[in-house]
Amino acid sequence: MSQQLIEAINTTMPFGKYQGRLLLELPEPYLVWFHSKGFPDSKLGQQLALMYEVKLNGLESMLAPLLKRPSVYLNN
Repeated sequence: MSQQLIEAINTTMPFGKYQGRLLLELPEPYLVWFHSKGFPDSKLGQQLALMYEVKLNGLESMLAPLLKRPSVYLNN
């Protein structure tokens, strides 16, 4: 599995309503909103775009075991 993907799912959202949540824990509607507005032109933006694809394809449960800390937001 890609180190980039593992890093992305374990990255903490640094700002906004969901500050402090892991990117994999962000709600799909939030990522859809970012997708419609445009992801930031940064590493975080790339990671958010990756999480958008993960959510769009329903892969959260497959990736949840790779989290470095247990998720309180994902159905395990």
